[in-house]
Amino acid sequence: MASVAIGEVYKSFGAVEILHGVSVNIEDGEFVTLVGPSGCGKSTLLRMIAGLEKISRGQIAIGERVVNNVAPKERDVAMVFQNYALYPHMTVAENMAFSLMLKGVSKPESDAGVRRAAEILGLVPLLARYPRQLSGGQRQRVAMGRAIVRDPAVFLFDEPLSNLDAKLRVQMRAEIKELHQRLKTTTVYVTHDQIEAMTMADKIVVMHDGIVEQIGPPLELYDRPNNLFVASFIGSPAMNLLRGEIATDGSPSFRGAGGISVPLASALSIRNGEPVVLGIRPEHLR
Repeated sequence: MASVAIGEVYKSFGAVEILHGVSVNIEDGEFVTLVGPSGCGKSTLLRMIAGLEKISRGQIAIGERVVNNVAPKERDVAMVFQNYALYPHMTVAENMAFSLMLKGVSKPESDAGVRRAAEILGLVPLLARYPRQLSGGQRQRVAMGRAIVRDPAVFLFDEPLSNLDAKLRVQMRAEIKELHQRLKTTTVYVTHDQIEAMTMADKIVVMHDGIVEQIGPPLELYDRPNNLFVASFIGSPAMNLLRGEIATDGSPSFRGAGGISVPLASALSIRNGEPVVLGIRPEHLR
């Protein structure tokens, strides 16, 4: 296991800047999700941790080691992809053992590692099958098993459940979370689905247009969003956002269109007539 420190990281493709000074600290053993709409830069950031994309500026450290110029295979990370990336001509066991073979691990040691991972993921009856003989959920377990056998310091998941149907996604979320609780390996998980992020993460990094909007535990982001983007993105159903102004005659209140008036805490630092946006979660309405 290891911590991951991302410091003021920028990424450009030609003249187009994709990431704008992203900084995130991930503690040893944490499960952190990078969440945001498509195109916000979350998968690019994950690929930079893995070493699959070069860093334009900034620094990434895994444990005590800065890895900017370290080859992917030397970073001690294992990545699980959205499309499984399984070899169709290899059995489940051979797919899981492939990275160990490349490292020169002996066959008895490799077989033991594959068996251990297969037992954790319920894949023992499937070890002799080929990917074409598996369901989507089974293929994803094989991809996870291939990562587990390497015993990495960090797991990286790039939208691993997006190709599965809704029912199977719910099941696999629980299995991935259970796997993390069992192995205690530092995990960075990319998703555009804020429900996935809220139900799985110890800490969420909300990204938008190449910047970090807010970092915190799920309930903190839900109850105390930093800005309108986080308020509208986190939560299902979405937060109700009402525009209006502050009225301080007597006790302070929010006044909106149609004569809406909502009393506010007197401790708020607000001025009479100040334009504001009031956010109300659906479950807070009676």
